[in-house]
Amino acid sequence: MNGHWKEIIGSLFSTIGTIQAAIGSTPQFHLDKDQSYQLRLVGNVLQASGSALSADGQGTVSLEKLGDEIQAVGNSTVITGLVLYGTSNTDTEQRLIITGNWLQALGSFVGLADEFFDSTEDGRAENITGNLMQGIGNSMQAISGNQVLHGNNQYHGQIGVIGSWIQATGSCVSLIGQIQEELEEIRLNINE
Repeated sequence: MNGHWKEIIGSLFSTIGTIQAAIGSTPQFHLDKDQSYQLRLVGNVLQASGSALSADGQGTVSLEKLGDEIQAVGNSTVITGLVLYGTSNTDTEQRLIITGNWLQALGSFVGLADEFFDSTEDGRAENITGNLMQGIGNSMQAISGNQVLHGNNQYHGQIGVIGSWIQATGSCVSLIGQIQEELEEIRLNINE
């Protein structure tokens, strides 16, 4: 599989994962605790796999590749927190999840910076918008986790839920942009 398709499929996995994790984080869906946990866990596994595949699809070292790698580490940190949280439910696990969300936000913002220097026009606006939304969404999830960790349950994690959906929406926008970008690059390679 060439790099262009790795990036497209990686973005697709990430999008599916963010939507799945957002569903698992949303109490309005009235999922039981195990269903919510499984959706969040598998969603983060899909996101980590998608980001790693996208990073592998990059031809050269770039801010986009670094951003994808940081996001994969962030999702892996969240996965570690979720797996440990499922067994012991201590502050350490919550701190891992918060740290993972901050790393994902950082990865989104690093990838966003790359888009301003990308020579491919198609999909640029979507990638900028999508990365910005994902970074904001992950930041909101981290802030919400920190509030819950310190006993501020006034909003019952609603900031995190909203952040999950902002991240998922941003991921969908980024998927559209990534498809447009990769298809333009494929066309350019064919015409050379």
